Amino acid sequence: MDSSVITGSTIPEPRDDIEFESHEAAYSFYKDYAKSVGFGTAKLSSRRSRSSKEFIDAKFSCIRYGNKQQSDDAINPRPSPKIGCKASMHVKRRQNGKWYIYSFVKEHNHELLPAQVHFFRSHRNDDPLKNDIRIRRRKNPSSVSKLFGAYQNVDCLEGYMRNQHDKGRSLVLESGDAQVLLDLFMHMQEENPKFFYAVDLNEEHRLRNLFWVDTKGMEDYSNFDDVVCFDTTYFTNKYKIPLVFFIGVNHHIQPTLLGCALIADETVYTFVWLMQTWFMAMGERAPQLMLTDQNNALKAAIGAVFPKTCHCFCLWHILEKIPRQLGYLSPWHDNFMVKFNKCIFKSWTEEQFEKRWWKLLDKFNLREVEWVQSLYGDRKYWVPTFMRDVSFAGLSTMSRSESLASSYDKYVHAETSMREFIEQYKSILEDRYEEEAKADFDAWHETAELKSPSPFEKQMSLVYTHEIFRKFQVEVLGAAACHLKKESEDETTTMYNVKDFEDSQNYVVEWNETKSDIYCSCRSFEYKGYLCRHAIVVLQMSGVFSIPPKYVLQRWTNAALSRHPISERLDEVQTKVRRYNDLCRRAIILGEEGSLSQESYNIALCAIREALKQCASLTNSAETSACPNTSGSIEEENQYRNASKERALDLQVTGADKATRRAGAANTKESNHSSAVKKGKVTRSGDVNVGGQEGFHLMGISDLGPAQSHNMMPAQLQNAVPTVFHNIMPPQFQNIASTHLHETRLPR
Repeated sequence: MDSSVITGSTIPEPRDDIEFESHEAAYSFYKDYAKSVGFGTAKLSSRRSRSSKEFIDAKFSCIRYGNKQQSDDAINPRPSPKIGCKASMHVKRRQNGKWYIYSFVKEHNHELLPAQVHFFRSHRNDDPLKNDIRIRRRKNPSSVSKLFGAYQNVDCLEGYMRNQHDKGRSLVLESGDAQVLLDLFMHMQEENPKFFYAVDLNEEHRLRNLFWVDTKGMEDYSNFDDVVCFDTTYFTNKYKIPLVFFIGVNHHIQPTLLGCALIADETVYTFVWLMQTWFMAMGERAPQLMLTDQNNALKAAIGAVFPKTCHCFCLWHILEKIPRQLGYLSPWHDNFMVKFNKCIFKSWTEEQFEKRWWKLLDKFNLREVEWVQSLYGDRKYWVPTFMRDVSFAGLSTMSRSESLASSYDKYVHAETSMREFIEQYKSILEDRYEEEAKADFDAWHETAELKSPSPFEKQMSLVYTHEIFRKFQVEVLGAAACHLKKESEDETTTMYNVKDFEDSQNYVVEWNETKSDIYCSCRSFEYKGYLCRHAIVVLQMSGVFSIPPKYVLQRWTNAALSRHPISERLDEVQTKVRRYNDLCRRAIILGEEGSLSQESYNIALCAIREALKQCASLTNSAETSACPNTSGSIEEENQYRNASKERALDLQVTGADKATRRAGAANTKESNHSSAVKKGKVTRSGDVNVGGQEGFHLMGISDLGPAQSHNMMPAQLQNAVPTVFHNIMPPQFQNIASTHLHETRLPR
């Protein structure tokens, strides 16, 4: 069949006047050409020079090139795609290093399939959004059957064809696990009506994915939405329960649990559903930065659901894969890691990184290793050289043991059952509440101890939380062990070389006094969120004795939970922190006295409400005078804020009766469930089920806001959005009363 019958191709046909920089570039060109025409490719052969050891000759072909070879006594022979096709491209290397097309055979002896080209192994990973199995099934089922008929004996398509006709993967749960989950959700909603959960069913109405988050997780995200880590460690390591976590970090450097999920697989379909569900639970606020493992399906899903979010790979995920992916280098592992670390962590510019990277690959002959190629292709997702002007807030570390995600390892083990995890989940929540409450208490009652006369240390002692200040204090003291030398200077920027005698390393520090911009090659600020000793010593020697405001992240300060951004003047922040700490101490005393009797409680509550009203009125007046043209919107916002505060106080009053409610819950649970059954609704295909308050709210896909249904994702994913929330498999999940979606979210 002549490939010239294919129209619409933007890839030129191979000609003898086309030159390439390398044989890899030539193969990439041939792959692109093959993809546009409709056939798979393979590297047929290559040859090196005996003297220089460099490649001088290579031949690429159609995947059906050659003839099937098989012995008569073969057991379970693999199907072969070879049927004697002659289509191929032969390239050779000139004396000047350029590659040219020596010969090209265009004709094929089989049908070409441009519409189904993504099924071929050589093109399978080119575009994860188009290659995901469930997305393709919904977009073009007829082409699948056509391909199956044309290529039913091709081994590289066999697995795909088998999956095309299944009904979707489902969660593997032990008997009774669904009931355990239901009991957990009902208990959590009894404790707090805003507990959120959602489920996704496959085509056979079996549970495929499940997500939930408690109210504390939603509150934490409303305060700390800058960095989120999506941890799939337990799933990828094949733990007994396919568990994944959304993890954040609070102002005390403590992990926050922003959501849990049980997933059936790692397809784009699953991750799109999960990210969209989590997005809705968090009030449709996308994170500024999301950290994940290196995974093409995740990369595609996050890019689709969160197009404005900076997506990065966790460093420890990359580093821990090296022994497994490059195991054959074990005799040279230490030498390789020295060179690798120098390339990754000591490259100040992109040009420096590029030079060291290719030198490393040539030294250890790694250019043809597929995983190494993927690392380079994804370099902007993980290499520190490309991470300027971002902040990981300590969530991207060198090893998992150092990461905050590892704090959950003591609760979840490889053989942990669902029932055991449910008990551990309750412990996770209790422990996190206790640890944060203790850190808050210490912040209110303890004053940081100064260990030097440094103005930087004194400046930040009342600004940073205790945990961050102690880490920053180490950097201030460590500056004494640093010696700097000016390397270069131009009109705007001065470059310094800083020798750190503690770790015997040299660091590059770039200082722009006009803009108060400072960067260090150790990248402490990007990865930890506070300046390092190398930057501090440069500031000190430049006559700057206070940390520039842009390098004081509000998330690490005692004003982290304030709705107002910290001022440009840190002395104002210090004064505000003093007032805040004093009010917190007095509030604790008021709480102790006010709780002694109902009468004293009523007096204290009335006093708090009146004081809150007067303070809010004062703040509103200041904001109105500052922005006279927006007084209407400010008035509406302030009314909303005041109403939210009143509801918060009412929640505290209601919380006082929590023990009484729990005591009577056992007697009323059965009657409540019967009532829910009477109010339940039949779920139809395409509906959305969201668990919150007393139960589910039914809404069609067309009822979703623009953020969910259109603007959030590119066109190719519109059909990928499944039944975003669905009725769960056990009857108990189907017969829960409905509620409204907006009631399941916290006010922003």
